[in-house]
Amino acid sequence: MKKQTKFIFACQQCGQQFSKWVGRCSECGEWNSVVEERLGSAEGVGSTLSSGSSAGKPEPISQILASEYPRYISDLPELDNVLGGGLVPGSVVLLGGEPGVGKSTLLLQAADQFGRSGKTVLYVSGEESSSQVALRANRLGVKTDQLLFVSETALEPILGHIKELKPQILILDSVQTVHSREMDSQPGSVGQLRECSNAIIATCKENQLAAFLVGHVTKEGAIAGPKVLEHMVDVVLYFEGTSTQNFRILRANKNRFGSTHEIGVFEMSGQGMRQVANPSELFLSERPNTIPGSVIVASVEGTRPILVEVQALVSQSALAMPRRTAIGVEQNRLCLLVAILEKRGGYRLYDQDVYLNIAGGLRIQETAVDLGVVAALISSETGRAIPPQTVFFGEVGLGGEVRSVPKAAIRLKEAHRIGVKTAYLPAKTAKEVAKEIPKMELIGIEHIRQLTDQL
Repeated sequence: MKKQTKFIFACQQCGQQFSKWVGRCSECGEWNSVVEERLGSAEGVGSTLSSGSSAGKPEPISQILASEYPRYISDLPELDNVLGGGLVPGSVVLLGGEPGVGKSTLLLQAADQFGRSGKTVLYVSGEESSSQVALRANRLGVKTDQLLFVSETALEPILGHIKELKPQILILDSVQTVHSREMDSQPGSVGQLRECSNAIIATCKENQLAAFLVGHVTKEGAIAGPKVLEHMVDVVLYFEGTSTQNFRILRANKNRFGSTHEIGVFEMSGQGMRQVANPSELFLSERPNTIPGSVIVASVEGTRPILVEVQALVSQSALAMPRRTAIGVEQNRLCLLVAILEKRGGYRLYDQDVYLNIAGGLRIQETAVDLGVVAALISSETGRAIPPQTVFFGEVGLGGEVRSVPKAAIRLKEAHRIGVKTAYLPAKTAKEVAKEIPKMELIGIEHIRQLTDQL
């Protein structure tokens, strides 16, 4: 007996399903995002692939042997570092980023390096033709014969190519363009995205095929489609930056095979993505030395210390509610530090516009930049420039006290390497690391009032 066709209504933003059409999704609040989808013959495009897997017998976890995953190492250390040391066979990596940020360029360079090391790479493009990708490959110097390219958007031929060629690495650009012929819904819809991704992931797991899936992003910067897509894959990477900036930051939001705190720094050039081995020198290369409001802050991303420039501008406001604008730092953190500086430090900022920026487009999430932000605000408010060879780091509490932060030694060693001579840091930390960094002047700060006196 033929199976009856089933219709559902699904939100294209979050994947929530409804029995009838509604104007606004009750889950994510998006308007006009609920569309009709037909689920007739697609009784599980990916389920047929995963049903053949044998069920394992439950056993005590203490008797399971833990082994290190073998990894495919590319000639792009910045990418390998973010992945946790390399690409794990059988893993699926979801890469998101704004249009024009360089996702396809980075993956084409990585495919070239994997191909040169003897790995067979299948590059499937659903957005660009073979001639377009060939032009980019010629510009990047990609010439390996181990890189196979096909322009295809249908799921069934893609799975057929995988079965025939048996590649070791798959690159799919992008997953939103893939559709199954067994489903009547449009490419990019929630149903198509969920079923096609499930089929591709099941194939990768079954054949120990490592895969990169390129994903579109929404206007908020999140990967488009249902959130379940991020739960299905092993690694979620975000390529941060815009087409108007030269610097790109590769950051892991989820990683089952490594840390999510590591970042990779790239610079866009005419020959593709160039790796930045010393991001501190790059971010500080154009720093002005005599302008108030500019300070150097020592930050740590994973195991990598990075020195960045924090810029602050405090000016008289003509508005009833003065502005508080932060780029690269959480805005709520800026408002908090402004309130602390006003209450505990004695500065009058309630009628001042405050602007804060991390030069170079880097986004800092840790609280170790608090002391540098406070120093930049004091410098801009008083009109006195901070000496150029000075670095700051430390967390500021609500009482105005300066608290210790981890990995102080590697922050100071990185600062000393680029020529910094003076460091303002928490007083407790200064005593602990004084013997490790004897060639730098360490000034311990217990309260922001001490910072005011020192500056």
